[in-house]
Amino acid sequence: MSKSIKVFAPATVANVGSGFDILGFALHEPGDELSVKISGKPGIRIINKTPFAIPESPEKNVSGISLKAMLQQLKSNQGFEIEILKKIMPGSGLGSSAAGSTASIFAANELLGRPFTLEELIPFAMEGERSVSGIAHADNVGPALLGGFVLIRSYRPLDIIRLEYPKKLHCAVVHPQIEVRTEDARKILKDKITLKDAIVQWGNVAGLISGLYRGDYDLIGRSLVDVIIEPIRSVLIPGFDAVKKAALDAGALGCSISGSGPSIFALCRSFRDAERVALQMSETFNDAGIENHSYVSIIGDTGTRIID
Repeated sequence: MSKSIKVFAPATVANVGSGFDILGFALHEPGDELSVKISGKPGIRIINKTPFAIPESPEKNVSGISLKAMLQQLKSNQGFEIEILKKIMPGSGLGSSAAGSTASIFAANELLGRPFTLEELIPFAMEGERSVSGIAHADNVGPALLGGFVLIRSYRPLDIIRLEYPKKLHCAVVHPQIEVRTEDARKILKDKITLKDAIVQWGNVAGLISGLYRGDYDLIGRSLVDVIIEPIRSVLIPGFDAVKKAALDAGALGCSISGSGPSIFALCRSFRDAERVALQMSETFNDAGIENHSYVSIIGDTGTRIID
């Protein structure tokens, strides 16, 4: 049995417009890297190798929380040492906590001889998400583990489905260098919605999934519309309307908030389109005096994986 392993967990885009808490997809890059080693002593030790201030206490770090949940299920007191090289900024809306949650349990599962399938690991990773947002949602950890586009059909019982999608589909993401805490972004949401808005949203979710399966880019674009969450959360992102308009004018199929923000994503037909869209989104933020980072990526068909 191997005693150490290094893994990569990708950034993810959750909600995907109309699919609040039920849709998500993995990016090919960026992502977090974790080196996990079996320890001769019980307990979990976390070493932060990143410039971001993340807790090293396993009771407060998502990697430790999710791994602890997995070990409790196994009734194991096996010790682990985790070195974290985080490349997804916390609070970016790109699944930073999901990457940390999935990477540690994926690595430990490999080191312990795979007692769980990837699907069986998801509830443990959801505990890491619960510690950050107060809600054990799976629209980031699902694609982070499984890769590709993922639908959470049900939470009780948990029913997660990988969706087909056109393999040439690309994503442009721009991350303005501000932080939006997931917990805060949830607090401003309404408890009730109108039947009129619900009908529109249901149609857009169904249309988006149909467009992905059929490879119908126009249908994907028409369906990438969120009439419930985006209008509320967009006020937390300075310049959102201008950036979204720039993306659509540059040829994006559709554009919305990634997760709880502040990152903004746009789906595109090709790498060239995504490069152009990312440039226009970034320049729009620059014009507003907002520092930002941009990424262009295919949909990451493989989720968390072993590297080196």
